Amino acid sequence: MKVALYHNDQERSLKIVKELKKELDDQGIEQDDANPDLVITVGGDGTLLGAFHEYIGLKEDLRFVGLHTGHLGFYTDWLGDEVHELVQSLLNDSSQRVSYPLLKMVTTQTDGTTTEYLALNEATIKQPIGTLVADIYLGDLLFEGFRGDGVAIATPTGSTAYNKANGGAVLHPSLQAIQMSEIASINNRVFRTLGSPLIVPTGQSITIKPKHNAFLITCDQLEIMAEDIESVTFEVAEQSIHFASYRHLDFWRRVRQAFISDCQ
Repeated sequence: MKVALYHNDQERSLKIVKELKKELDDQGIEQDDANPDLVITVGGDGTLLGAFHEYIGLKEDLRFVGLHTGHLGFYTDWLGDEVHELVQSLLNDSSQRVSYPLLKMVTTQTDGTTTEYLALNEATIKQPIGTLVADIYLGDLLFEGFRGDGVAIATPTGSTAYNKANGGAVLHPSLQAIQMSEIASINNRVFRTLGSPLIVPTGQSITIKPKHNAFLITCDQLEIMAEDIESVTFEVAEQSIHFASYRHLDFWRRVRQAFISDCQ
């Protein structure tokens, strides 16, 4: 097994990375940041998002392990004082994993050029100044005309973030689906949307066609200021992200600890 370390630049993270490198060397585990079989992230969920965008697509069976320098996050199973235990778990590795669905986003420009992106958490389309006006299609069906601040499209694991704040449902990651939620939509006698989050399964798509040229697209931590983009299409990606499941915490336990109580 070849292991890569991906971390933020906080003092505690750097100290833990130094300790990790020594433990890995002591156990004869090869470190390879260029072509790893397993990526260990040291930091928080944001660090793991960065590692995902750095390494996803490298190889189909690549797995991730998150070591959190604070409290456990949604993607991190180990704490900073558990370096030895984490490395010991690698010695008994049998390629066990748990997989989560991803979001595929495709932008289409007015000249027909397309660009594809992947998101672990969510993507959004917003109007930085003024109101976003857009037609929203479900597959080939013109479903509604939207007017408001924007829309968010989330994976099941991303459903606990912006989507939840928009009144969306929290989806278990075993569901191969994406969810669209409205951001401050305008609903009156003139403008009307469904007003509820939409959950779309594998094989179906959501396409948003803004009426104005200037709007902002986000894809996890990436920001794209749209220029000549005619439409943006979202669907469940064929790829998945894989986590090494040495002791992967149950999703509902994560939700409970994050939003209700840390108590076991």
